[in-house]
Amino acid sequence: MLVKVFVLAAFIGIVISLGSALYYLLHDKSRSPRTAKALTTRISMSLILFFFLLFAATQGWIKPHGIRPAPAQQKKAPTK
Repeated sequence: MLVKVFVLAAFIGIVISLGSALYYLLHDKSRSPRTAKALTTRISMSLILFFFLLFAATQGWIKPHGIRPAPAQQKKAPTK
């Protein structure tokens, strides 16, 4: 449960940082260091989240299931 809360908080923080970068990009007249700082923060938070998920998977806190196609159902050929 705690892992889910951390991941959700990290996603919310990433989206807020991305939104603030967009705001600074649109409202500052010249190139602003605030835009670069907000984007750097977003990248840092994304990397921290990625490495946390790797660590959580190695510790067994989360169980990655992967993306697998559903098994194809075999059709029986009609008998003659």
